[in-house]
Amino acid sequence: MTAGARFDGKVCVVTGAAAGIGREYARAFAAAGAAVACVDLDGAGLEQTAESIRSQGGRTWTAKLDITDEAAVRSMAERAAAELGGIDILINNAGLHLGDYNQTLELPVAEWRRILDVNVVGQLLCAKACRTAMRARGGGAIVNQSSMASFMGRGAYSVSKLALNGLTVSLAGELAPDGIRVNGIAPGLVGSEAALQGLDEATKKQVLGGQMIGRLGRIDDLVPTVMFLCGPDAGFITGQTLLVDGGSVARL
Repeated sequence: MTAGARFDGKVCVVTGAAAGIGREYARAFAAAGAAVACVDLDGAGLEQTAESIRSQGGRTWTAKLDITDEAAVRSMAERAAAELGGIDILINNAGLHLGDYNQTLELPVAEWRRILDVNVVGQLLCAKACRTAMRARGGGAIVNQSSMASFMGRGAYSVSKLALNGLTVSLAGELAPDGIRVNGIAPGLVGSEAALQGLDEATKKQVLGGQMIGRLGRIDDLVPTVMFLCGPDAGFITGQTLLVDGGSVARL
């Protein structure tokens, strides 16, 4: 995307927008001129994100919901389109984190179902719900938040993110006739509170030691990548999951 590219007149839905990476995605799109629908389970965090956007002159609307609730997600998309004038962009950022789901055989089946429900089915429901509004606007862009763990053996979390990569490819094919591009971003270890929660120091050192770029990732590394994938300069890119991981996976 060219420097200073704008999203004026566009409407962007960001899930997991109450804190951390999702909040910064929402703030960035608002600063670039988009109206932003912020979605999360954390109502208090949502209001903090919304206030941050409004204080900078941005336009926003919030919805507190669980992305695994199909009826609630469908209602959210309909209301967001009505309140903000449509939907052009969906950032599927909400998800469960590695720290609680790094086991495979020892993880209870109920927890397996939970992480797949949130990290895969929830993303599908959001894409399905936003499709109609995007199609009415002549197309759009979806970015699914994956992880470099999708290329590694990190238990149920890795499996869920690998499945999400597959969903990205499948959605890209099915939504292409509607003019909707679907891509993913697979971050490495990012120095945000949510990303580091539950990871011990040995794991952090192991990750950093395996990177070509020897530092933690920053949210500022991710935001421009996501905005590029949603912008006109990425108009011929779909079905891809882009690693932003400091070279970790390339060293495997």
